[in-house]
Amino acid sequence: MAFYFVRHARVAYPPGLCYGSTDVPADTAHTAQSAVRLAQALPFGLTVICSPLTRCVQLAQALRSLRPDLDFVCDTRIAEMDFGSWEGIPWAHIPRADLDAWATDFGDYRVGGNTSVNAFLARIGTAWDDCAALRALSHGGVVWISHAGVARAVQWLTMGRRLAGLASEWPQDGIGYGVLWAPTLPASPTLAITT
Repeated sequence: MAFYFVRHARVAYPPGLCYGSTDVPADTAHTAQSAVRLAQALPFGLTVICSPLTRCVQLAQALRSLRPDLDFVCDTRIAEMDFGSWEGIPWAHIPRADLDAWATDFGDYRVGGNTSVNAFLARIGTAWDDCAALRALSHGGVVWISHAGVARAVQWLTMGRRLAGLASEWPQDGIGYGVLWAPTLPASPTLAITT
């Protein structure tokens, strides 16, 4: 099964702000441009699964208008991480002590008093397992329209890791806005299929 990942288009939000679960809209023109590129690049027969946040839904809707052959579903499990009290403030204004505490206990620290990376990974992992199940059953491909943090979680999961390690081990390479990425998948899924 083919698996593709797309990050939403550029957001209509000042750069440098923390906006994980904040429902920020995407730039309309960049969304349309990204949808055209995706419509040309994606093969037929895919299921498009998108985050419920507006910036992802906008891209999914624009793509749907160009590619009626694709199936579309929304999945709350692939929404971005919730940064709690950090949401909507500049990263530069988050106290250094808080960032250091997160780096020290990267997997279990409750970011902004809310979600830990391990809780986030567990949520993404359940959606990832569903994709692995489809892959094992040789169904059609899937494309996720989601977020930068989710892309990093997918990178982590493709390495077979379910719990966060050190902050320095977390994937640093991001995915650009509106960019299509085809990660290398494990040769075989690591879960049992139940019916």
